[in-house]
Amino acid sequence: MSLIYEKKGPIAYITLNRPDAQNAFDPETVIAIVDAWKDYRDDDSLRCAILTGAGTEVFSSGADLKRLIPLITGARPPETEADKAVQKDPYMTQKAFLRNFKIYKPIVAAINGTAIAGGFEILYATDIRVASEDAKFGLQEAKWSIVPMMGSTVRLPRQIPYAKAMEILLTGELIDAEEALRLGFINKIVPKGQVMAEAERYANILAKNGPLAIKAIKQGVLEGIGLPLKEGLAKELEYGIPVFLSEDAREGPRAFKEKREPKFQGK
Repeated sequence: MSLIYEKKGPIAYITLNRPDAQNAFDPETVIAIVDAWKDYRDDDSLRCAILTGAGTEVFSSGADLKRLIPLITGARPPETEADKAVQKDPYMTQKAFLRNFKIYKPIVAAINGTAIAGGFEILYATDIRVASEDAKFGLQEAKWSIVPMMGSTVRLPRQIPYAKAMEILLTGELIDAEEALRLGFINKIVPKGQVMAEAERYANILAKNGPLAIKAIKQGVLEGIGLPLKEGLAKELEYGIPVFLSEDAREGPRAFKEKREPKFQGK
């Protein structure tokens, strides 16, 4: 099983499960993770997702250079049903890496090891990132005359300073967890073996918050980040006002007044 998808209460766990292949995305993984993203997006009982990799050394090395990339370029003919499905839908791989697949629920990344190429790029679409102290990050595509096209030239310069983004993109050199933290690319570094526990701590906090508010906040940020100020503020009102008019918005202050945990229904 190249991907493990589990639901534990309000939290979805998505685990890349090819440790012997550096948790690289082969066609089977692409199909499985797209299905997982769709289910997480559409299941109203799920409030937060945790994305991680199996093992203790590698989060993900991105697209499988032996099975996925040659299939996409046409260097390898389709051999399995998964191959045929990926080749038939040119956008499926982009959906897998969340390049053009919108999810307004929060995603926490539990980065248990090295995240390079597509394994680095998929992190752009996560909201809170916890990394192991030995994690490394980078884009080595330029070394092989490949362009990292899962959002890197657009998203990376928006998430870290321009000069550092260009250094990562153009040199192919890796950065360590301390540098990623200093740049603001990750939220926290924890000792090896404690990544999932810290990711779950964040996920449990997010799962308890108002789901309508969480969705509106994330949607407002993603849809407004590239807009002029006036248009961005209009988007904030567009997504925020319906939340203020919801039952959950009445429940939150009521629970605060009554000194109890709120019981949000998502409506």
